[in-house]
Amino acid sequence: MNEIAQLSTPAETMMANAIRALTMDAVEAAKSGHPGMPMGMADVAAVLFKRFVKLDPSAPGWADRDRFVLSAGHGSMLLYAVHHLLGYADMPMGQLRAFRQFGSRTAGHPEYGHAAGIEVTTGPLGQGIATATGMALAERMLNARFGDDLVDHFTYVMAGDGCLMEGISHEAIDMAGHLGLGRLIVLWDDNGITIDGGTELSTSTDQLARFAASGWHVQRVDGHAAEEIAAAIEAARADARPSLIACRTVIGYGAPTKQGSHDVHGAPLGAPEIAAAREALGWTSAPFEIPEAVYAEWRAVAERGREAHAAWVARLAKSSLRDEFTAFHTAPDARALDAAIGAYKHSLIQSAPNVATRKSSEMALEVLNETLPNTVGGSADLTGSNNTRSKGMTSVRPGNFGGRYIHYGIREHGMAAAMNGIALHGGLRPYGGTFLAFADYARGAIRLSALMGVPVTYVLTHDSIGLGEDGPTHQPVEHLASLRAMPNLNVIRPADAVEAAEAWQIAATAEARPSALILSRQNLPMIRGRHIDENLTARGAYLLRDPVEGRDVTLIATGSEVQIAVAAARLLEARGLRAAVVSAPCFELFAEQGPAYRLRVRGSAPRVGIEAAIRQGWDLFLERNDAFVGMTGFGASAPAARLYEHFGITPDAVAEAAERAIANNRKQEELA
Repeated sequence: MNEIAQLSTPAETMMANAIRALTMDAVEAAKSGHPGMPMGMADVAAVLFKRFVKLDPSAPGWADRDRFVLSAGHGSMLLYAVHHLLGYADMPMGQLRAFRQFGSRTAGHPEYGHAAGIEVTTGPLGQGIATATGMALAERMLNARFGDDLVDHFTYVMAGDGCLMEGISHEAIDMAGHLGLGRLIVLWDDNGITIDGGTELSTSTDQLARFAASGWHVQRVDGHAAEEIAAAIEAARADARPSLIACRTVIGYGAPTKQGSHDVHGAPLGAPEIAAAREALGWTSAPFEIPEAVYAEWRAVAERGREAHAAWVARLAKSSLRDEFTAFHTAPDARALDAAIGAYKHSLIQSAPNVATRKSSEMALEVLNETLPNTVGGSADLTGSNNTRSKGMTSVRPGNFGGRYIHYGIREHGMAAAMNGIALHGGLRPYGGTFLAFADYARGAIRLSALMGVPVTYVLTHDSIGLGEDGPTHQPVEHLASLRAMPNLNVIRPADAVEAAEAWQIAATAEARPSALILSRQNLPMIRGRHIDENLTARGAYLLRDPVEGRDVTLIATGSEVQIAVAAARLLEARGLRAAVVSAPCFELFAEQGPAYRLRVRGSAPRVGIEAAIRQGWDLFLERNDAFVGMTGFGASAPAARLYEHFGITPDAVAEAAERAIANNRKQEELA
């Protein structure tokens, strides 16, 4: 395959070479990019789209379209070229000319929401194949509910060597194989090249054997032979198992002196090599020019998709499940949820439960899942600890996808990516749980949730030293700061059952932001003494106690430490000091409030922050001279109460810190 060869089908040869030409031209114009993968996989893409893929560029969000995921996101020019050739309205030639330039839709890696038809943000290798697993699972779950007439499509993934080396790939292929996600087809760009050189430098894994061991259907083909590619895709579509097709390709195919080398992976070819490649491929068109005959072949793919879409619309119109299907694919019924949560909050004030917020979360989920029919829950093998399964939820199992509860196994990263895929697919609202300390394992996918604006909910329990005897490996101290540092992620740490219910109300109705619910293992008392219709948690922080005569100090706490702040305020009151108490469940939402509200909550008196975590990130509430009672290092193994005492996170310690802050403030006033 070192010689420049032609596909056996002339139309597909032209279609593939159009991808190559546009890739060479765009990367050269940008003076940066990755031409190797798009040029090497162009033949596979041409066959896949011409013969198999079902989509309608005039309706990019059509629910029953096939999903195409470019897991090897550095090869983004393949996707942009295909979208231009198919006729996506927002991908004119000008966007290709502006490849990798500020403000263009053609970013260096595909970004969800930047252009129509980009199903997922990719670039961090392995995320695409793992997210696609969630998409394929969502397809089967919706098919179980609505049947073949309304849900009957495939998820195609184009992945590279790096995608398969990343650890998340094993979590994904294991899960997909176990569940038997036969609508998932991975086309592996098996070119034997990584940035450093040949793959033999770093791996000797037999990938086909690895996938087969996980329950996949596997095949190997010449990635430049149309009929082999087509036959393999046909066989994959017919098999009940997920499929891997190893496409043996030449990276940078068509570039006479650079193809097959790692030099073509991530750099422009240069004008002389591009000219030689045009000659070798028989491509005579000028840069950024495509012959009408080539456009016609690609537009025929789009026309086939439009016809399929029209037929589907007709079936939906006649279906007895039309209204339910439409409801699944629209925003949650916020009015119904508001009413249900409002009534539930009122009942909580009456019963005043003294329970862990992980239990409060479970109680709120009973209301949520009863009200919203398309929520789907799950856990990374911690169901009994995360309390993520409400009554009546049945399990999703191989061959039985009608349930609402997913057993993700001990695969935190794979779970998070799969939930992204479920949410991106549409029709279902996913949430899943693990311990907060293990959020680091899932961080790459959580970051993509936030970057894409996907309303996934992460249920993160065992949130502090309060989990006790399991010790510092399981006691998160820096994780709150780490998650709060991530843009576009609501990190909500409720203090009682009412705040937990409000947190779920926020998460369930979010449109373009994921949520991380940070929940305790230990029981917590109710801090709300009266019913308030307003969702105060949505304010981010609010005054729980505000002395009428004014404040000497403001105590600000989150989660399980709010009760400590309340107790400290009582101690201070007995000493003749007036302490306001602020519950601050969500820093991100507080930051979005107006300046007058923020000032009213923070006050002008000295402040003390209280949280069983490190101080980093508390500058939203505290000035440099304000006090903080919390952690400065890792935890230890002991009962929770003993740990709080040992690390000095107690009402007495807070009261003492407050008295020092008040005294220091008075000295400064005197000096002024």
